[in-house]
Amino acid sequence: MLSVRDIARRVANGAMSAQAALADSERRIVERDGDLRAFAARPETLSPGEGPLAGIAVGVKDIIDTADLPTGMGSSIYDGHRPKADASIVMALKAAGATVAGKTQTTAFAFLDPAPTRNPHDPSASPGGSSAGSAAAVAASLVPLAIGTQTGGSVIRPAAYCGIAAIKPSYGLLPTVGVKPFSWSLDTLGLMAASADDLGFALAALTGRADLDAPEATLDGLKLGLCRQEFTDKPEPVCEGALQRIADFARKGGATVLDIATPAELGETFHAHGPLQNWEAAQALAWEYANHREALPPKLRAYLDEARTTTPQEYDAARGTSRRGRRVAERWFGEVDLVLTYAAPGEAPETLASTGDSKFNRLWTLLGTPCLTVPLMRGPRGLPVSFQLIGRFGEDAKVIAVARALERLILMPQ
Repeated sequence: MLSVRDIARRVANGAMSAQAALADSERRIVERDGDLRAFAARPETLSPGEGPLAGIAVGVKDIIDTADLPTGMGSSIYDGHRPKADASIVMALKAAGATVAGKTQTTAFAFLDPAPTRNPHDPSASPGGSSAGSAAAVAASLVPLAIGTQTGGSVIRPAAYCGIAAIKPSYGLLPTVGVKPFSWSLDTLGLMAASADDLGFALAALTGRADLDAPEATLDGLKLGLCRQEFTDKPEPVCEGALQRIADFARKGGATVLDIATPAELGETFHAHGPLQNWEAAQALAWEYANHREALPPKLRAYLDEARTTTPQEYDAARGTSRRGRRVAERWFGEVDLVLTYAAPGEAPETLASTGDSKFNRLWTLLGTPCLTVPLMRGPRGLPVSFQLIGRFGEDAKVIAVARALERLILMPQ
């Protein structure tokens, strides 16, 4: 896959022009996206900017406003919709020198009805959702960097299914101004790239926080906790195998890896995600539901029919549970340096009718903690299987540093 850091380095030292780097991505998109369907809209030409991400072509999820490209929300309701302004994240991309290569396909309003995108590893398998186009575009080497969003598991899960690296940063680290909301307490922007190294480099450039371009951590003496999320269903056996495999890699690197029980309060917090999201989604999509209900895709339409029955009292109770859960999580994370868990329930589903299940992502989205995934292995169907590395709220640099160390061990000849 294309490397953000490598391209940026070559542009900075004059080995390649920013225009040539963009032209390479443009050629790849033209040649490969006809079958992949990762992009919903593209500009006529790509022009380079100035900054640390000069020459980096970026896919931007199509629920994120762009002034010079339509923002379709994955729905016919917004056909031809042209926002007047760029979202804050798009402005940050441009300020860092990156170039928007196009709007990537999303499920309608970032829910569960599938996007037209195919999985680059198997066109009959799901690429995940809702950030399907962003994950596929990076996995197929069309662009080195893409932006997604996560309300349940829509950054980490499609990245795992498509075999790329991704980070859902701490809640609020990347601004969601100009992003179509689904649940404002949960919606979080995320990055997708070839490696944890690329994620750190890009996240630092976008935020102006140099510490996020964290050097590889020393695993010796680190304490990692294996969390199996007992409050939900078990994953496929291959994911348990992946968790054991990354634990073995970490131990070889000098880390202590131990099983940690999940506090009952965090199980309750996991179940609070539903009513919290339901009440906010009903408000966020109130206009679309009232004026275009029949144009909504079937899964979202049925979901909103039910979500509208959530009461303010249920919402308030879910918010209270969430606040308590965050306090419990802060103490729980004190037992270990970072947590290892499943990134997805298994390999990508064997159908384009499903985007998969976010059950192993939802708790961490609600808690607002940084989550990162990198590809680890292949499952019995030959599709990627990954793991998820999670840290305390605000410890994004630490998560990136440890992920880089684990990534190096994974890539070393065995």
